[in-house]
Amino acid sequence: MKITIQNGLIGGILLLLLAACAPQAELVKTRTDVADLREDTKTSKARIQELQKRLDQDMRDLQKRLDAIEANVKGTVDVQKVMADYGAKTDQLATDIQLLQGKLEENNFRIADLAQKLDDKSFKIAELSSRIDDLDARLKALSAGGAGVATGASGTAEKEKKGPKALEPSEAYRQALNDYNTGNYDLSLAGFQNYLVQFAGTSQADKAQYWIGECYYAKKDFSRAIDAFSKVIKNYPKSDKTVGAKLKIGYSYLNENNHAKAKEWLNKVIKEYPDTKEAELAKEKLRKMGK
Repeated sequence: MKITIQNGLIGGILLLLLAACAPQAELVKTRTDVADLREDTKTSKARIQELQKRLDQDMRDLQKRLDAIEANVKGTVDVQKVMADYGAKTDQLATDIQLLQGKLEENNFRIADLAQKLDDKSFKIAELSSRIDDLDARLKALSAGGAGVATGASGTAEKEKKGPKALEPSEAYRQALNDYNTGNYDLSLAGFQNYLVQFAGTSQADKAQYWIGECYYAKKDFSRAIDAFSKVIKNYPKSDKTVGAKLKIGYSYLNENNHAKAKEWLNKVIKEYPDTKEAELAKEKLRKMGK
């Protein structure tokens, strides 16, 4: 009987090891895809900077030519020719920049999608590793003559197996976000808070923290919203949600009638992120406040 149980456990461990190999290979491939996309994004950014430098240089060259034309008083025909040449060149550069920016946005979307898949695969591998460790421990207990202990552990494992299946990181995040979008702010808040407890090191952790702030903001609990948005800035300074968090801190202070703090944060958004939609929203809010 003892040998049969041992054989069963060994077989179970081998099956789990085989099952773990597939997600491990997928994990390596996904990481490679993410690295390739990031390199492509880096190249695209460098290309945009190069085109911007060319545009700036063309503007300087144009100004020199216009100055020379004006100094020599050659007439409007030469000026019109220069302007036409410059217009064609700048139009092409603007088109190139626009295409590259579109590619950057697409790459950023794909990176985010692959990062979520990477989170899910890592979660599955961790689960499989835990199950393998559990079977290995029971096998060692059997080898030491602790069949009773192993049987008890087996019963516990069977109960766990029959329990509800743990959500993967991406599904847990989607559920919490869906609750927010449908106005179930308390449920969404609990979902995002639970996400940070279970998946603190995943790619969506910064966004989960941001949506906690949005939940409090929607519930008009502006003090807690400020605390939640501040954690985005403190814990995830490089997150693309940082600018939104700073804007909503300004909004939150405004809703608390703390106009001095509201202006401080709104001006911070304008100064630190001048070319963003958040900066435009901050400017509009300041105009309505009368600055």
